[in-house]
Amino acid sequence: MSVRFSDEEFRKLKGYLVPYNCALKNIEMRVNILLEDFKSLQNFNPIEHVKSRLKSPESIAAKLKRRGLEVTADSAIANLYDIAGIRCICSYSKDIAFMVDVFRRQEDMKVIYERDYVSSPKNTGYRSYHLAVEIPIYLTSATQFVPVEVQIRTQAMDFWASLEHKVRYKYDNEIPASVSAELVDCAKEIAALDRRMHNIHEAMKEL
Repeated sequence: MSVRFSDEEFRKLKGYLVPYNCALKNIEMRVNILLEDFKSLQNFNPIEHVKSRLKSPESIAAKLKRRGLEVTADSAIANLYDIAGIRCICSYSKDIAFMVDVFRRQEDMKVIYERDYVSSPKNTGYRSYHLAVEIPIYLTSATQFVPVEVQIRTQAMDFWASLEHKVRYKYDNEIPASVSAELVDCAKEIAALDRRMHNIHEAMKEL
């Protein structure tokens, strides 16, 4: 049975999500500025494409339940830092560290946490770099600092993560051991492919 907010908590959450939507638009604008910089002023562009999303109330409720937390609006705001999220898909694995540094240097953003699943993949094989930042949102009554999670990964990592998500959904998070092992093997092969593609890219630059 799906987990849902009560009617009262749902209404409260909808109000809370307004600044998160503003924060998402803010960081999208920042990334668009970076893309224009890369395109017009730099000699390379590490970003292939960008995805963004605001978690649905159903998804927020489900995550709170999985963590054993109260399914309330206040609990969501206090405990979840990925309600708003943006994903930068890079060409090569070396571009990930570069983009992490670019985000760190945004002076009006505060880094809440960093999780390097590229150097230290999850047991499932998942690879990506997570960077949670607080973005200032200037409202009529006050300045509010809103968390946004930035995920940075290669196209190959993104392809694997998309497939793993579909598999996890199909099996309701109870993935058979044989399928799980196959996913881990695929993740290792994808990481090796990322390295080979980078080597080809470097060789082309030398030519």
